Amino acid sequence: MVFSSITFLFYFLPIVLGVYYIVPKKCKNIVLLIASFAFYFFGEPTYVLLMAFSIIITYIFGLLIDKYQKTEKAKIFLALACIISIGLLVYFKYANFIIENINLWLKHKVDFINVVLPIGISFYTFQMLSYLVDVYKGNAKVQKNILKLAMYVSLFPQLIAGPIVRYTTIQDQIENRTHTMEKFALGVRRFIIGLSKKVLIANVLGELVTTFLASNEMSVLYYWLYAISAMLQIYFDFSGYSDMAIGLGKMFGFEFLENFNYPYIAKSITDFWRRWHISLSSWFRDYVYIPLGGNRTTKIKWLRNIMIVWLLTGLWHGAAWNFIIWGLYFGILLIIEKLFLGKYLEKLPKIFSHLYVLILVMISFIIFNGESTSMILQNIGGLVGLGNVPLILPESVYYLKSYFIVIVIGMIGATPILKNIATSKKVEKIANVLEPIFLVCLLVICTSYIVDGSFNPFLYFRF
Repeated sequence: MVFSSITFLFYFLPIVLGVYYIVPKKCKNIVLLIASFAFYFFGEPTYVLLMAFSIIITYIFGLLIDKYQKTEKAKIFLALACIISIGLLVYFKYANFIIENINLWLKHKVDFINVVLPIGISFYTFQMLSYLVDVYKGNAKVQKNILKLAMYVSLFPQLIAGPIVRYTTIQDQIENRTHTMEKFALGVRRFIIGLSKKVLIANVLGELVTTFLASNEMSVLYYWLYAISAMLQIYFDFSGYSDMAIGLGKMFGFEFLENFNYPYIAKSITDFWRRWHISLSSWFRDYVYIPLGGNRTTKIKWLRNIMIVWLLTGLWHGAAWNFIIWGLYFGILLIIEKLFLGKYLEKLPKIFSHLYVLILVMISFIIFNGESTSMILQNIGGLVGLGNVPLILPESVYYLKSYFIVIVIGMIGATPILKNIATSKKVEKIANVLEPIFLVCLLVICTSYIVDGSFNPFLYFRF
């Protein structure tokens, strides 16, 4: 079940909200737990047991780590819990990728494992790992009620595609959270905005990306249309999902941290990763980079730490070489900036530093979407006409005209321009009056698109 579906919007969510607000406070977490397992069961009826098993393991080891706090046993229990959780993730997500690469070197091939990737396993695994580490470090209180821990892990607004909500962020909210009309209204507003980003921009541009990948009539213009559309698609798809998750959280009284902060206005790749998928980059910083020594070590180890983090970041996104290359690509860029380029970028006029980021990020998403090295090189080379690619073809002109307005809207929407206008004192009063009408119109339009059966996957479901 996806958020941008009729089933979720007009059946599941209204029923859950209705029951949630009817029951007394002490029953609200139970309602959310049941709803979250039902939500996951709808999409993954088999692997709901895997998630339940992971929660039980996390609960038991959390109690053991807390019981033997500051002893060698606590460290052993933490290590065992991490091995089990990461082991499950590796088996279900990476086993066949490992076998595929081993088979390249073996005469007698190893058979592939008949396994399907459980939806959201990367997200809820990281949430459980952060909980255990924080309990071990004393940063979080152990949760002695398994149902409350299960509710935290399985909470459906952020279960499938994040953001990665740490236990320390909502541990107090599990027991005590406020429900107000203002917070609920803000949640509805944020959800509709996220839904619109997903349905009206990401889905539409996704159609262009899919058409390009199936086409044989290539031109420089078409390659640029593809690269820009893919770049905007993944941003509006994932940030739209994060908006919907944060909005749903508010409807149920939770406050999740922001996951995106206009990354396409960044002035460096370092700045970009402070703004893009914030929950993931901060997770790797706190649970991998800093424990490895961060930058408080020798230069060689510091550079090693950066590359380890970005190798893992690439792998986290998928079991394929394009994701590994994508992660290492960013690791190398960040090292270059930290060693010498960063100080020059700060002195450049903003327009040049923005263009630097946009071009490198655009190339990164060509790598991200590439199914093979040859495809990646072809799509990058096509941007500058390599391979005797013509500048323009009638097909590319047709698609430029067809998608021009959506691309322009996407470019503007990826910046804070509209937000700044809407919150300026000159138009704030008018915006407050018109906003409810505007949001209702957006919801109606989105519903029309969904009913029409338009292209509607979530890119991050595979992670």
